[in-house]
Amino acid sequence: MTLCEKFKQGKFIVTSEIGPPKGVDLEQILHEADLIKGRVDGINVTDLQSSVMRIGSMSVSHMLKDRGHEPIFQMTCRDRNRLALQSDLLSAYSLGIENVLALTGDYPSLGDHPEAKAVFDIGSVQLIQVIKTLESGKDMKGNELKGSPKFCVGAVVNPGADPLEPEVMKMEKKVAAGAEFFQTQAVYDVEAYKRFREMSKGIKVPVCAGIVLLKSAGMAKFMNANVSGVTVPDDLIEEIKSVSKEDRPKKSIEIAARLIKELKPLSEGIHIMSIGWDKYVPDVLNAAGL
Repeated sequence: MTLCEKFKQGKFIVTSEIGPPKGVDLEQILHEADLIKGRVDGINVTDLQSSVMRIGSMSVSHMLKDRGHEPIFQMTCRDRNRLALQSDLLSAYSLGIENVLALTGDYPSLGDHPEAKAVFDIGSVQLIQVIKTLESGKDMKGNELKGSPKFCVGAVVNPGADPLEPEVMKMEKKVAAGAEFFQTQAVYDVEAYKRFREMSKGIKVPVCAGIVLLKSAGMAKFMNANVSGVTVPDDLIEEIKSVSKEDRPKKSIEIAARLIKELKPLSEGIHIMSIGWDKYVPDVLNAAGL
């Protein structure tokens, strides 16, 4: 059963995420992905996350597919023009990759090659339109394709955006373009998430609430200061600060499981972002009863 079929049947979806390494040694991430095989419905493969040069999402997604996983190929508009985006989409489908998450992407100035030139030929809404155009059997210029792909198309939304109205409006545009599911930015404030779901209740597309494992008080403070729309409440900062460095993974798992249990009744799925702590995802799933 495909990911979109699961959504359409009303199954509660659980997805996780891996960040490809800087290099070609994939043994560790593939091993850690195998730890959750059969326990999650999809595994996102990030596309040069945080604008840091790494091995590409497409090749890792293909390897996961070969190992029996259901990869979600993240594609950003940061590095490719419309020619490359369309070509990579066709290439991904030819490799058996059927799920795509359309993203605009972080600016290169945030990464390890800040002098790199950003492309941003099109944005995430138009990328979703491009995917649907390819599915119809034509390219962006209306030229006929010899065989067309069929993707399950996802998009992102930030439920903590302030103001929230423009974020919901962009969400509506993504649905109109063809988005079939959403994954959210990290959620730590459940009440804010409730407000987002209330404001977006007219949008009848599944939403998977994002969970980022909280590694330290320093990480929490950094996100509060630098990540738009993410607010880690003071009580969670104090909670993670109260334990020793050795006990932080256990406390992080406890916090993540608690958030998942609170967010599950408000969502159609959960998306777990481990940020390098992939080996703890099985523990999060166990603690959350997933």
